[in-house]
Amino acid sequence: CTKLSASGLVYRHYGKEVLKQYYPALSDELLEVAYLKIYDKLMKALDAIDTGVEQVPDGVEALYRDSTGLSSRVGRLNPRWNEQHEEGNTPDPDARFAEAVKLCEQDFCAVMVGTVESDLPARAFVEDALVKRLETDPSGQIIKFESGGMPWKQHLYELEKIHQLQDDTDKPLIKFVLYTDQSGMWRVQAVTVEGKAFENRLGLPEAWRGVRDQDLAGLCKISTARFVHAAGFIGGADQYEDALEMARVALQQQE
Repeated sequence: CTKLSASGLVYRHYGKEVLKQYYPALSDELLEVAYLKIYDKLMKALDAIDTGVEQVPDGVEALYRDSTGLSSRVGRLNPRWNEQHEEGNTPDPDARFAEAVKLCEQDFCAVMVGTVESDLPARAFVEDALVKRLETDPSGQIIKFESGGMPWKQHLYELEKIHQLQDDTDKPLIKFVLYTDQSGMWRVQAVTVEGKAFENRLGLPEAWRGVRDQDLAGLCKISTARFVHAAGFIGGADQYEDALEMARVALQQQE
């Protein structure tokens, strides 16, 4: 959005100062990353709603309405047109405003804490895996995390641009990510096309999709392969080497 609401203007001028107050040890680089991520996660939508920017393009009908966002929750604190207390008095707008301020504070702090204490450490792990991608596989299209559960997709898209990865060059985009789940199984997950929820850059082989356990191991000739989702976006194996081999076979079939 190019238009800023009152809250957007306040964030533009004082957002970094607020972050420094809570996290004085942040480097200038990480401060900038956190500042922009918080804007994208929270403030951008508030700016758009407050300045009348439509969520969907003209001529496109929204498939559903979302009334769970901060603006909707703040809006519900406004006294209803016919709301009265039992004694006949109308609600105190100032008291409701104080509730709204508290609600906004809670949301902002939750986004800030999640960004600085979860997203930024995850970004460091993703960048380390990206830098070491050729150690994982010579293709440079597979990266490995030692454990799963952390947010990585948006970091990967951003870091690919910073490190100048692009298909049809000697530095192609990442196609698969390897990590362990809570049970210790190694997962091989396809990277989606940026901006798409379900379209993969490259999926696991169609012949494997929806097949499990011994049937899958016999089909793909990978001994500890355990499953491939019917949509081909994720699979798993007991051993790291076998999960890596599943990704490698998918890359070979692409060629």
